Amino acid sequence: MRNSRRRSSPIESLRLAIDCLPIVTRRAMLDGVTSAERVIVGAYTDGAGGVCPMLAAHRRGGRTDFISFAKSWDRFARARGGSRPATERELQILVTQLEASLHESDGLELDRAIAEHRTLIAERIRGRARGRRRVPEEGDPSGAIRARRLRRSARPPLSGVACEAPGVASAQPA
Repeated sequence: MRNSRRRSSPIESLRLAIDCLPIVTRRAMLDGVTSAERVIVGAYTDGAGGVCPMLAAHRRGGRTDFISFAKSWDRFARARGGSRPATERELQILVTQLEASLHESDGLELDRAIAEHRTLIAERIRGRARGRRRVPEEGDPSGAIRARRLRRSARPPLSGVACEAPGVASAQPA
């Protein structure tokens, strides 16, 4: 019996990899691909100054290491073994996919949420290092806190008598 899982097309894999990149990296990649950089497939760089799209993004500030993009780019371009310059068609599709991904991500602000999360974690770590713990004002209780200790009875239960929880009626007939 064949596996019913459908394998995605190379263009779908490329788009998924692009969508997984941070927005800053997508913008840097778009800038690098549309600039005078000579884009290649099949390698990170070649001896003649050609670069892959990830290196082009890296040179423009998109510091991301995302191997699935490189694999999907090479699969999309059908790179077999060695490096070669990307065709105009391949570059146009990459640019279109990058622009569409950036357009669709407008308003999501995921990068900002990730940055805020990392800042909060760093503040918490610094607070622990100083030996103090900061409690947010909205989490500070304003009323008295009551606590009671739950103890088990030190006495063993009487033989033949069922243990009952307080406030629960006995199920035995009288």
